[in-house]
Amino acid sequence: MRRPEGEARAGGPRAGAAADERRVRRSSAQIGVLVAIASAVVMASVMGALTILILAGARPEHRHVPGTPVDASDPGGELAVPSPDRVVVDVDRVLPWIVVLSVAAVVLLGVVAWIAARRAVAPLGEALRLQRNFVSDASHELRTPLTALSSRIQIAQRRQSRGEPLGDSLDRLRRDADAMNDVLTDLLVAAEAAADARSSSDVGGAVANAIETMQPSAHEHGARIVREVPAGLSAAIPGVTLARLLVALLDNALQHSPTGGTVRVTARAAARSVELRVRDEGPGIPPAELERIFERFARGAETGRRRGFGLGLALVREVAMRFDGRVAVESTSPQGTTFLVTLPAAR
Repeated sequence: MRRPEGEARAGGPRAGAAADERRVRRSSAQIGVLVAIASAVVMASVMGALTILILAGARPEHRHVPGTPVDASDPGGELAVPSPDRVVVDVDRVLPWIVVLSVAAVVLLGVVAWIAARRAVAPLGEALRLQRNFVSDASHELRTPLTALSSRIQIAQRRQSRGEPLGDSLDRLRRDADAMNDVLTDLLVAAEAAADARSSSDVGGAVANAIETMQPSAHEHGARIVREVPAGLSAAIPGVTLARLLVALLDNALQHSPTGGTVRVTARAAARSVELRVRDEGPGIPPAELERIFERFARGAETGRRRGFGLGLALVREVAMRFDGRVAVESTSPQGTTFLVTLPAAR
């Protein structure tokens, strides 16, 4: 019996919280040790410098011996004899050095505190960065299946108004809802860095799922999607993740394809890897943008269509790299652009 997905993943948030707590405790201990060692070094250095200055400026105290004339012409004088167990320190010479060394100690301890504070907030800054990335990624990744779901609902409403059967439309709506659930689950797994590196997927199935998700968008743009994928091709990446990667590439291709254009998805086996290509018939990518199109929130030239958030290609690169793959612009010209994704083949 299959457990509900929420139950199956119930340990995920608790495990993540426990890992975060351990990381915070470890960071706190490291910072405490750093501050203690640095403070001890600073104080020992200051005390050592003061000791050296005092000893360098000290001189033996002279003790006067009563009844011993210092000079024959001064029979009442007394002889001054050095006393080895007592020294005299000139405060007016040592005091400025004490002030200087105290100020230096305060400055050094301030630097230590600044470094410790930066290290203390580093985990918080990283957590905030990951949180922002997850929110933006989830917003972008759920947008496409949500658009497809909205289009399916409109189609179902039109069929209902014409009195046509809704069986096929309801099945598609259910598949779109399942796709959204799969995408969200995959995002949560990626956020927890818990993806199973041993997972594999049928490339043909993932391509079919991605095209099915993007069909409403293709219809809206007046474009068509064709595929050339041999049977039996497997990649070392979860099927949901591969479909999510392909959806982002197809979305980008459709955004830049002309009305009536064709987007082609091809795949083939290479040496220990699988190569997937997505080609559009758009105007191409300017040379100045080739270096930044995979950066977060980078946007290409306006196409007059719905603007994206500039996350699609950045997410493709992150997903590919997470599974030891890569993505690149294989070719671009006024006749179209081809993106090449290389992933390890399933063993």
